[in-house]
Amino acid sequence: MSYHNPHTPPRKSATFDDATLAEIRRAAATGIYDIRGAGTKRKVPHFDDLLFLGASISRYPLEGYREKCDTTVVLGTRFAKKPITLKTPITIAGMSFGALSGNAKEALGRGATIAGTSTTTGDGGMTNEERGHSQTLVYQYLPSRYGMNPRDLRRADAIEVVVGQGAKPGGGGMLLGQKISDRVANMRNLPKGIDQRSACRHPDWTGPDDLEIKILELREITDWEKPIYIKVGGARPYYDTALAVKAGADVVVLDGMQGGTAATQDVFIENVGMPTLACIRPAVQALQDLGMHRKVQLIVSGGIRSGADVAKAMALGADAVAIGTAALVAIGDNDPKWEAEYQKLGTTAGAYDDWHEGKDPAGITTQDPELAARLDPIAAGRRLANYLKVMTLEAQTIARACGKNHLHNLEPEDLCALTMEAAAMAQVPLAGTSWYPGKAGF
Repeated sequence: MSYHNPHTPPRKSATFDDATLAEIRRAAATGIYDIRGAGTKRKVPHFDDLLFLGASISRYPLEGYREKCDTTVVLGTRFAKKPITLKTPITIAGMSFGALSGNAKEALGRGATIAGTSTTTGDGGMTNEERGHSQTLVYQYLPSRYGMNPRDLRRADAIEVVVGQGAKPGGGGMLLGQKISDRVANMRNLPKGIDQRSACRHPDWTGPDDLEIKILELREITDWEKPIYIKVGGARPYYDTALAVKAGADVVVLDGMQGGTAATQDVFIENVGMPTLACIRPAVQALQDLGMHRKVQLIVSGGIRSGADVAKAMALGADAVAIGTAALVAIGDNDPKWEAEYQKLGTTAGAYDDWHEGKDPAGITTQDPELAARLDPIAAGRRLANYLKVMTLEAQTIARACGKNHLHNLEPEDLCALTMEAAAMAQVPLAGTSWYPGKAGF
């Protein structure tokens, strides 16, 4: 006979928590897996687990009002005739027209241009609004080939061949029928209103040798002018980076599992890939082993939120970063002013991730004309530019405190780690020690 003390609150299982129980019931009721947008919601080691070691006696800080700290970055210096120069190393990641509204894409272009950086088309083709408002535009070339044509390749300032994405390395993209409007259907050569799932790999190449041929084709189409990026999801960063370099990439884009997506299976988002923090050092090591660090530029994305994150990524060896989710928040995504409408959708501001349904109250992840009209692209562009300015200033502040006159001069020696996991992933010492797990000689 068991006895329960009425004064002891009942215990819930850590394994079968409320979210897990709710998902089991949902799956049992529907017989289909859950699809959502955004990125992973589980807690993983991240940049918050690193701290900077500011200068004092052994290092000399720079005076912020008199001594400059450069933030410019040049991308595509390896082979491209026309590498691109950005005022800030914070770029806007690929997010498609289709996943986002036309006004949202215009806002991203406007904000990036004001800040002196680049934005990226995403999977879905190039819109005239985006090209018209983006001083520097990167054209994504994905397995779907939506909207791909030589004219737009030539109109772009760089081309990004997407092999993988951090939220779903090894998986293809999704765009459900409710977001495939007449215009989206026409741009992608798809039937209106029918769910779309793009391929998980490019149809005409299966490895780095074939990829090298494809890159050469792209260079010939664009007269060797445009930098060629290769984007990979954070899964096997050392080998993927090395093979991208072998294939002839000018730039490698490395996307960790905190990177967002417009729509994919929840089980994919939460259980495939590696944290961004774990991806950077192996990729940098590959570049160093090949003698290509800083010659082939490395852009890191996936969960970048602040200037501190930017500075930490660059201290670990990145040349630039890309932001997606944070840029959407800056232009108005998940804004509490729409809380009443989020409540009607069964969610709340800050948690809304059903981007695939096309019902976004903020007018960002939708093709509904009435909802999309809520977003003023001019005002939203200014908000994004302000955010990028603040992030850049924050990164400069940290670099100066470490005695560096360029963000690229930050280095692992400027960092320490708060946890064993972060120390091992970033390969920087645990705070107060000279040791990290796996360090040679220990």
